[in-house]
Amino acid sequence: MASECIFCDIVNAETDTEILHETDDLVVFKDINPHAPVHLLVVPKKHIRSINDLSPEDNTLIAALIVAGQHMAKQSGVAQSGYKLVFNVERGGGQMIFHLHLHLLGGWKR
Repeated sequence: MASECIFCDIVNAETDTEILHETDDLVVFKDINPHAPVHLLVVPKKHIRSINDLSPEDNTLIAALIVAGQHMAKQSGVAQSGYKLVFNVERGGGQMIFHLHLHLLGGWKR
């Protein structure tokens, strides 16, 4: 039975999502509705609803998400040309799935 959180399903390998990078704490995969030529999602395995729900013990996890974003930018070939790392927070900030995640966007020809 699927959970109510699609990202938890992906983290638990309950979908056929291609995982591009994985550590003990996070997974990275392509956004299914990309807003850039390169649009990856960096998702912690721990379910945290949003940035507003972080606690002090999550500090290391947040750093790991950012470092994974940096790594994937290099791996995706956008590190030198430039990229964005974005957290959308709550519905008014554009958050659509309420499982914390970091967007890596890049690859534009400017």
